[in-house]
Amino acid sequence: MYYGEIKKTDIANGYGVRVSLFVSGCTRHCKNCFNAETWSFTYGQPFTAETEEELLRALEPSYINGLSVLGGEPMELENQRSLLPFLKRVRAQFPQKDVWCYTGSTLETDLAPGGRNFCEVTDDLLSQIDVLVDGAFVEELKDITLQFRGSSNQRLIDLKSSRKSGQLILWEAPKI
Repeated sequence: MYYGEIKKTDIANGYGVRVSLFVSGCTRHCKNCFNAETWSFTYGQPFTAETEEELLRALEPSYINGLSVLGGEPMELENQRSLLPFLKRVRAQFPQKDVWCYTGSTLETDLAPGGRNFCEVTDDLLSQIDVLVDGAFVEELKDITLQFRGSSNQRLIDLKSSRKSGQLILWEAPKI
């Protein structure tokens, strides 16, 4: 797997201050994608053991709420297989921090058995994620007033609560 960028203090891609990893590779090619350079699976740099260590160090400060994984497309099959062991390390080392994942895939279709982005690790990978921002960016549904997403078809799914309840629950910002 390759990655295009790491942001160590990101406030745009999830709740609170986050570390964001932009993986490379996407076959979806949404019209007016904000990150089209990451469509190539070899864009940027290889995701190595050193990259993992850099990310884990960046997650250490108490002011970091968690990790966001974006793309490209994290749910491309080859990216899922590389991300799973890393996300397991993040969960083991930082159980108090949350993991967000942005995908053009839709949970009930693309990430379900038989879906275009389902493979042998998908369920395990989803179990490592707290909030899944799902749905392809749709230019005609673009809405700059939406929090943490670009078009109105995209959902912020609270996977942790959804797993507990057995039904889909949308994420809501904590009340301050």
